[in-house]
Amino acid sequence: MPSEKLSPGMQQYLDVKKEYPDAFLLFRMGDFYELFYDDAVEAAQILEISLTSRNKNADQPIPMAGVPYHSAQQYIDILVERGHKVAIAEQMEDPKQAVGVVKREVVQVITPGTVVDSAKPDSANNFLVAVDSDGTSFGLSYMDLSTGEFYATVLGDFFSVRSEIMNLKAREVVIGYSLSEEDAHILTGQMNLLLSQEQTRLEAPHLIDGSLSPLEISAAEKLLQYVQQTQKRELSHLQPLIHYEFKNYLQMSYTSKTSLDLLENARTGKKHGSLYWLLDKTKTAMGMRLLRSWIDRPLVNPQRILERQNIIQVFLDSFFERSDLTDSLKGVYDIERLVSRVSFGKANPKDLLQLGHTLAQVPLIKTILGNFQASELDKIIEQLDTLPELESLIRSAVDPDAAAVITEGNIIRTGFDEKLDNYRRVIREGTGWIADIESKEREASGITNLKIDYNRKDGYYFHVTNSNLSLVPDHFFRKATLKNSERFGTAELAKIEGEMLEAREESANLEYEIFMRIRRQVEGYISRLQNLAKAIATVDVLQSLAAVAENNHYIRPHFNNKQKIAVENGRHAVIETVMGAQEYIPNSISLDEETHIQLITGPNMSGKSTYMRQLALTVIMAQMGSFVAADQAELPIFDAIYTRIGAADDLISGQSTFMVEMMEANQALKSATANSLILFDELGRGTATYDGMALAQSIIEYIHNNIGAKTMFATHYHELTELANELSHLVNVHVTTLEKNGEVTFLHKIADGPADKSYGIHVAKIAGLPDALLERADSILSNLEADAAHIPLSEIGASASPASPAQSEQLSLFAEESAHQAVIQKLKSLDAVNLTPLEALNALFELQNLL
Repeated sequence: MPSEKLSPGMQQYLDVKKEYPDAFLLFRMGDFYELFYDDAVEAAQILEISLTSRNKNADQPIPMAGVPYHSAQQYIDILVERGHKVAIAEQMEDPKQAVGVVKREVVQVITPGTVVDSAKPDSANNFLVAVDSDGTSFGLSYMDLSTGEFYATVLGDFFSVRSEIMNLKAREVVIGYSLSEEDAHILTGQMNLLLSQEQTRLEAPHLIDGSLSPLEISAAEKLLQYVQQTQKRELSHLQPLIHYEFKNYLQMSYTSKTSLDLLENARTGKKHGSLYWLLDKTKTAMGMRLLRSWIDRPLVNPQRILERQNIIQVFLDSFFERSDLTDSLKGVYDIERLVSRVSFGKANPKDLLQLGHTLAQVPLIKTILGNFQASELDKIIEQLDTLPELESLIRSAVDPDAAAVITEGNIIRTGFDEKLDNYRRVIREGTGWIADIESKEREASGITNLKIDYNRKDGYYFHVTNSNLSLVPDHFFRKATLKNSERFGTAELAKIEGEMLEAREESANLEYEIFMRIRRQVEGYISRLQNLAKAIATVDVLQSLAAVAENNHYIRPHFNNKQKIAVENGRHAVIETVMGAQEYIPNSISLDEETHIQLITGPNMSGKSTYMRQLALTVIMAQMGSFVAADQAELPIFDAIYTRIGAADDLISGQSTFMVEMMEANQALKSATANSLILFDELGRGTATYDGMALAQSIIEYIHNNIGAKTMFATHYHELTELANELSHLVNVHVTTLEKNGEVTFLHKIADGPADKSYGIHVAKIAGLPDALLERADSILSNLEADAAHIPLSEIGASASPASPAQSEQLSLFAEESAHQAVIQKLKSLDAVNLTPLEALNALFELQNLL
């Protein structure tokens, strides 16, 4: 609409909107936040609110929608949850005193990555990520505005950037370089992230160490600039930037963590059924977040692992002290998020009361830890800063019954401020004073029905009817005349009235000023409070791990530098808890220094995947410092875990199950070292039998000959078990079954040697397929097995067997048809032992072309 046709208020709206074109602009107008034009149309649909219009009688009415300012947070949450930005424009002056249009400014932009004041508080972190690049490497920095955590690292490729963003469960990424269309599509289309551009850097030497790499500094400074632009305030709770490297932790891709159900159940997306669910006996929100972090990033430093184990052992050895400690932690609130509210200027009296209550618990926690009389706890005890002066300030200043609102009074304790106490005395005693004046003047004047009333216009006054006007004393002065009466005042009444009105008006203002002063004093303790929060969180996580170890009879694992795995009667910790310890069947796992690969065969549903996941969870729990589900456990320190467990298409990116398999296998083969753990489940099943078998064998051989990582490889390709005769570091194991009278029972027990068959038809029977179908499948299987028996493996290759009579006939022609001699020569020339997976694929492609 042409600007000359707009009201000054709408022109102001459009001027502000120009600065925030990618955000919903909530424009404060009185008691409502209003939205206009396209914002109103879209918001009305998303929020399910009424869409109306401004200037309804105009040729082009302006679409309008609004939400009440006092309940706006719930609407903001919905918009942000949908991945939108919301700009809040407030009235910056009192409309009653404004000359012309009320001045309005955007005071904050709330985005998916900067939410700190949600109506749905959650203990999990909300990380905002920034990425920068110099064309070859990537700098990645992230922070949680609600806790002040601030980190940065350097990554070598975009795949690692994508994986780290997924690990952090970020919803918004700040891009500091020219992002390609392909990469932008991955981040927005496939990962559903909100992208925000930021090219300007904000230098902050008090937060960012200049010795960090240029890419880290650039990403961190652009992240800070974006945060300052959106939050529009100094954030004193941001912690100094911490550099981290993947090599300092047990490396796992997002896919691996998902397949192992570390932080949530992959099937349901819920906490229940995850390792986090199992280990979470924490009592504080800070402890819950730290536990998630420990699970997400297990350690590789033996000394740090040992320190955690030692403290867990101390807690296990002292049940009664640990019980007291657990009880004391129940009174601890979320210090990290309380101080962020202080920094944002949003802390209310209840926040400070929670902080004060927490500080009052710290001396008790410190005393209980001292009662353990263990040197292992000395470091943590030193970090428990009791801050007695801050606790005393809050206790003496804030009324324990204070409401959350800071502008209506009754939030400061009586006795804290003399002037405030005087105001309260006047308010409290003023009613009595007025009653005394009324009684005194009634008796002195002889007006028996004389009384004092109050209204907003005249204030306090004596009400005298016309029949008593002759009795009015001389010191009364007229305030108003009515038809049947008059209103009078006195100097004494006016004085009391003035004191009471002043007390009422000024006491609330004074309380607000006092509270602001106290909040600024609390802000000076933010750094010490954050350090205290870390110490309490650490104590909380360690007591939680001790409680879980005791309840589930876990044992302390030991580590070696001999690449030896020896787990006696190990269990899948989560499944055992869900099923019940009595029903779960444990399995021992043994790979000595000379055994690198276990080739696992056995039927579906027999427990191959559980067996593999059991080892992965045992390793993760051990390296995060936890005790593990086993009778005994000796492990090496692994640097990474690579998995391919479970089959699934990546529909969003248009990748088939087999392509996903190959990409994940490729990542493992490129990155794994001799100190890694590789878990491959049914690799190669997503393609034709011979293709899959050839790839599976070549991958096993490549790991065996070139990597030497501890590997579990589960497969249905029984022909692969013959590799144990050729590969010295590979052994066969299988899941045992009991077959009697045609019925099969899966024993879920691992034994040495290969399985005799797959029992796939028996699994189909358990699934309830029709009997006629199962009989036909048995008949077909018998024919296939009979045909296969006539073809020597030497002609087919140890890694392949016929899948059908037609394929058998085709293979028999190799020796008879001269036209196929080229294929035979090509097969003979292949060095199958040393082929990489990619070379194997190329060879198969050439053979297909020759055929």
